[in-house]
Amino acid sequence: MKTVKDVSVLFRRELADVYDTREIDSLCMIAIAEIAQTSSAKIKAFPELELPQEHLDTINAILSRLKTGEPIQYILGHAEFYGLTFKVNPSVLIPRPETEALVEWILSSVGSWQRAVVNILDIGTGSGCIAISLKKNLPDMSVSAIDISSEALKTAKENAQLNDVQVDFIQDDILTHHSPLPTHYSLIVSNPPYVTLDDKKQMHTNVTDFEPHTALFVPENDPLIFYKAIADFASKNLEASGHLFFEINENLGEQTVELLKNKQFKNIELRKDLSGRDRMIKASL
Repeated sequence: MKTVKDVSVLFRRELADVYDTREIDSLCMIAIAEIAQTSSAKIKAFPELELPQEHLDTINAILSRLKTGEPIQYILGHAEFYGLTFKVNPSVLIPRPETEALVEWILSSVGSWQRAVVNILDIGTGSGCIAISLKKNLPDMSVSAIDISSEALKTAKENAQLNDVQVDFIQDDILTHHSPLPTHYSLIVSNPPYVTLDDKKQMHTNVTDFEPHTALFVPENDPLIFYKAIADFASKNLEASGHLFFEINENLGEQTVELLKNKQFKNIELRKDLSGRDRMIKASL
């Protein structure tokens, strides 16, 4: 019978050409913890813990898929985001820590505003991680979310049910939506596609080969295409003094600020992530 340590050695050997050692060890811990239904802390504390054969068979099946570069979140079918669990599949992006920072910024900002934020809209919702996390933490607010993909919206609706929140999901294409919506929003947030083809060259194949391209990539000659469309949409659909939040391409922070200035937004704040990269923008009308 093999131990946790044996499996760790196997993962390091089999995945050496795909990931670095730190990532391999993390994937190993995630896989064992999931299949053994125990904590990563226990696994790390007891490397000689023996694993039954049925667990080993499942872990080996996971390892085979990991060797292709497939993300562990898609293999397991779920990901953690802002303390909540979300179903994920190839129709939606895997939620990331950078986006958690955006949610945290929104929540801290809402808490400091004098007036109430009543209506929130998430554009390009994907798995629904932003909209659902905001609704979970702001239960008195009305939260809506837009996405072009019917499959993504199906997953987002499942995630709303999983996390016991009510979000109004709308299928729409923000690039072709030109008329105001019936509701005006106090806050609009978006983590739109922003990866250029040049950026793609630097990305891991577990992103470029598996995650949905429509949610990731933008034309090289117009990398801010979604920011322009959303800023125009926000100009028509935000309440007076309403707020707009973006996650952004770290290489296009100043350009995104300039775009918002040109569209008459004010109080524009560019914020860095923990790695010191331009990652988020807040602006108001």
